[in-house]
Amino acid sequence: MDQIIQHKTLRESWSEKSLAYQMGNIGSEVSRSLKNKDNPRRFQGCFERALELFDFTIDSLQQKKEFGKLKEVCRAREEFCDYFNGNSFRTDPKKLQKYYDEFVSLL
Repeated sequence: MDQIIQHKTLRESWSEKSLAYQMGNIGSEVSRSLKNKDNPRRFQGCFERALELFDFTIDSLQQKKEFGKLKEVCRAREEFCDYFNGNSFRTDPKKLQKYYDEFVSLL
């Protein structure tokens, strides 16, 4: 099955954006996911869009060979997924949101 791309217009230009811009946009979807955790229909879309933006960012950092940043983004993706799938890392949702809010302040 082919992956459905949610952010079709961003895919080509995503790597040209700053990491703060990318993480701020990821943070918007993380925020929506947190707010819609108890609404499965809405949550699923937010969750998938966040993962897609994570993947665009990871691809971009791999192409640029920015491995330090890549490691942090992969860890952030892992924590995001874990929070909604058992939360074995015991992530506090307020701290999770605060992490992404910091990127918005850099814009």
